[in-house]
Amino acid sequence: MKFGNLFKIALKALNNNKMRCFLTMLGVIIGVASVITMLAIGQGSKDSIKAQISEMGSNMIMIHPGNMQRGGVRQSADDTQSLEVVDFETIRDEAAFISSISPTVNSGGQFINGNNNYPSTIYGVTPDYLDIRKVKVADGAIFTEQDIKSAAKVCLLGKTVIDNLFPNGENPIGRVVRFNKIPFTVIGTLEPKGTNSMGMDQDDVVLAPYTTIMKRVLAINYIQGLYASAVDEDMTDDAIDEITEILRRQHKLKDGAIDDFEIRSQQELSEMMNSTSDMMTV
Repeated sequence: MKFGNLFKIALKALNNNKMRCFLTMLGVIIGVASVITMLAIGQGSKDSIKAQISEMGSNMIMIHPGNMQRGGVRQSADDTQSLEVVDFETIRDEAAFISSISPTVNSGGQFINGNNNYPSTIYGVTPDYLDIRKVKVADGAIFTEQDIKSAAKVCLLGKTVIDNLFPNGENPIGRVVRFNKIPFTVIGTLEPKGTNSMGMDQDDVVLAPYTTIMKRVLAINYIQGLYASAVDEDMTDDAIDEITEILRRQHKLKDGAIDDFEIRSQQELSEMMNSTSDMMTV
């Protein structure tokens, strides 16, 4: 039988069963459209997650004290004081795969301006912290190296804090706000960033020199963590290996001894969320 005859018979059968033909076509169209839509939603969510993580610093590396043993007793990371300023300085001076690094210490408390008050957290950092976390100064200026050396009582306010302490729209630059009982002069404001992918308000923040928070607020001689930025996102693993080697040498850890610090990267978070998105798409 010729192909032309087969084609004519097929067309005749379709014409005689119009409803069945329509329903079959509709099923195929809906099925294909559903697959395309779900793949598009999955890819769109991955792109959105990647963009939000990139805003927080896609090549960011976080170093925190880790669990360690003393006298055979394993202590929690909260009780560990294994990171010191000298660790920050050594990594800053020796690490080749990082572009920026900042120590971090923080304390929660009440900010007061006249009759207005607001509970928030003040973070002690260096100017490099702004580059690492993709934060920009909206008005005023960041504190200087001299402010860090002198542990100056200066700070930068996020928009949420400003809205609560200066509800009438006053310019906070040059004003003095109290954190608990300690006065801080506002030298700058931060550009709004909104909430991140975790639902956290990124504008509910106050930044100050880390030495100020260590000496005048917490009265400690150690740092609570380090934030670093790899030279490139592809070099994040190399940067982590380099930081690990430096810290193990600094802390005089013998071969086989567990690290007394923990290192995490934003890349791990990105991979985890992308994996979750892929699973939902499947």
